[in-house]
Order: sequence, then structure tokens, then C-alpha cells
Amino acid sequence: MNRKLLTLFTSLIILCSSFLQAEEIEIDPYNIFPKVKLETSMGNIIVELDRTKAPITVNNFLTYVVKGEYDNTIFHRVLADFIVQGGGYEPDFTMKKVNKNIINESGSGLKNEMGTIAMAKESKPHTANRQFFFNVKDNANLDPGRRWGYAVFGNITEGLEILEAMAKVETHYSGEMSWADVPVKPIILIKASLLPAD
Repeated sequence: MNRKLLTLFTSLIILCSSFLQAEEIEIDPYNIFPKVKLETSMGNIIVELDRTKAPITVNNFLTYVVKGEYDNTIFHRVLADFIVQGGGYEPDFTMKKVNKNIINESGSGLKNEMGTIAMAKESKPHTANRQFFFNVKDNANLDPGRRWGYAVFGNITEGLEILEAMAKVETHYSGEMSWADVPVKPIILIKASLLPAD
């Protein structure tokens, strides 16, 4: 086999492999309210996401879900009567890799109300990437006003009682990570799965 033919054959194999890989993680563009099941060490939560109001945020979240990037991570920050946050760390507090930051969709009209899921970010507006949190109460102070807010992109449809139980766990200050409000007994996100469309 000559060199040109070998190069063409190799390129074809790589191209086919990339198509197969893309198909493995394909997200149905017609499912505007996809549901994700979060299997945790405290029970299961199902969230319904809203692509009509927060399409960039939903697609970003689903990319991590379908690639298994949330599997075996922890809810590392629990503040009773405020939020339960996770998605960014392994149980030993190793930071998970992040994709690029996304545009802040906090102006979508979705509010940081009890049982909603939103993206965590740094102080700058467009710094959300993979970490998310659940609102444990109505947190109007996280909505946009004279500043950018935190982008809500869905809500819990099943397992609200699991979130309520998470919010009540004992927490402590982790000197190793310099964090407060870390659960004494780790809350593990065992697996996140995109459910079939209704």
C-alpha cells in the first residue's frame, strides 16, 4: 500500500471514529424539556431542564451528563436554608476538568426558587462551567437586578425530599480545602443520566 493511500485510509478511520464518538454522546435537539436522573448516596433526584429559556446552560450541563463527567462527584457545599452545591470535585476533593465558560443566562425569567437548579459561577458574570447548585429556599438575591444573577435552568420534578434531607446534613470546616459547610459524611453523586424523551 503506497503512502498516499495509507494516509487516506488512516484519515478515513479517524473520521469514522469521530462520527461514532459524536453519536454516542448525541443530545436530541428536539427535546426542549429534557430530564436528568441524579442517583445520589441519599436517594434519587429527577430534574426537568428548560431549553426554551436557558438553551446554552442546558446544553452545557447535558454535555457533562452524557460524558459521565458528573459520575462519582460530591456535593461539596451545603448551606442549610440556602443551597446545595456540587458537580466539581471527586470524593477526595480532586478538581474535575472543566470545559470553557458559558454565557450567563440569568436574565431568562427563571427565578432562583426552592427546588430549582442553577449554575454556580465566580464573581464575574460569564464564569459558569460545570458546577451547579440546588436552591433550598426562594433565593431572590441570586436573581439578576442591578447586577448579573445566577442562571436557573431547570427544576426538581421528583425527589424534592432528598434535597431537603441533604440540606440538613451535618457540615464542618475543611481545613485541608479551606472551605466551610462541607458535609461531614460525603454526599456522592453516583451517576447522572439523561432520561429518554417522553
